[in-house]
Amino acid sequence: MNIAKNTGPVMLSIWALLLFAGLIALGFGRWSLAFVSLATLALSLVPPLLASRWSLTLPVPFLFATTLFIFASVFLGEALDFYERLWWWDLALHGISAFGFGLTGFLFVFMLFEGDRFAAPPSAIAFITFCVAMTIGGMWEIFEFLMDETFGLNMQKSGLVDTIGDLMINAVGSFAASLTGYVYLVRNSAGPLGRALSEFISLNRRLYQKSKDRLKK
Repeated sequence: MNIAKNTGPVMLSIWALLLFAGLIALGFGRWSLAFVSLATLALSLVPPLLASRWSLTLPVPFLFATTLFIFASVFLGEALDFYERLWWWDLALHGISAFGFGLTGFLFVFMLFEGDRFAAPPSAIAFITFCVAMTIGGMWEIFEFLMDETFGLNMQKSGLVDTIGDLMINAVGSFAASLTGYVYLVRNSAGPLGRALSEFISLNRRLYQKSKDRLKK
């Protein structure tokens, strides 16, 4: 899988901007900015690299969303101090990330059942989806703690209060994602989000064999 071939010009522009910012920061001795820029670039390359490793086809909107989220979270949040300038920035990103991870968790859980809508009750799949999203949210809080302790950043802000608040927002986003997955299973539709789920499943039909067979009938 050629990463550049399977991404849009917007993502390539963002990656180029991050690389350029990191190199310029290194040239001027701005070590913190250089680290944040290059760390953002590295994190944004993880989804397409993993997709290539696991032979997955990711829809371009998914790649754009993940790249934009990481850019907003690490680069804008830390390098440009949006976390301090905008009080709602951290809460919004945690809610969005929880929802996104929830949908990703749903696709993973649904893949385990090979796309069989009747292999388990929709409520059970939705519950597992919620648990997956909350687990990822908890791992992100550990990541924030390690970044603060190791590199002297301030991702946790007020410490325990910030962490618990983030987890509460994660719970709301995770529930919304699991509810979306539930509606998708029950009604075979969930608006634009349902179409996004269907697009991913269609692009990776070998992982959703029962859905593939169903579509042939």
